[in-house]
Amino acid sequence: MAGPLRPRARRGGAEEALIRTLYEEHGNALLSYAARITGDRATAEDVVQETFIRAWRHADAMVNGKGSVRGWLLTVARNIVIDRARAKASRPREVSGSPAAPPAVRDHADSVVDSMTVLAALDRLKPEHRDVLHELYYREQSVAEAADTLGIPAGTVKSRSHYALRALREVFAQEIRPRRPRRPAGAEEVVA
Repeated sequence: MAGPLRPRARRGGAEEALIRTLYEEHGNALLSYAARITGDRATAEDVVQETFIRAWRHADAMVNGKGSVRGWLLTVARNIVIDRARAKASRPREVSGSPAAPPAVRDHADSVVDSMTVLAALDRLKPEHRDVLHELYYREQSVAEAADTLGIPAGTVKSRSHYALRALREVFAQEIRPRRPRRPAGAEEVVA
């Protein structure tokens, strides 16, 4: 019958000294490499730390003289980065906020007001200008298609659209935009 389980013996100071020496010799190069492949210094530091933990666990691979120590460390670091990327890709995206709180939705009042503003401005255009804009922008037809639909030459479609857009700009500048209060740039309302 076997005796009680004994905890693993603590690794000796020789392995600690080996890891310190490896860090002094290869730490900066490994950090530079990890920062280059991760694009983030904090992540690179985590990768270097994990690399040296693995080196400590496999200290015999460091002293057996097979291959390059730096090559081993760089390969381990690259594998850690790849493993992290794969793990992150396999997990669902993290979402902030509590599940009990409803998600914030963007206030659509501005888009409703914009639509009403455009419709009011279109009502002030001549019918032939409004028809050209309807074909070109609402129905997304080319100039030739709009000309066929409206039964007018393509050049007329171009000139009417030019004058219609100019008239819309004037209506916005003179009558409709000054009535609407402006928000500071970057300010958005969020309705919870």
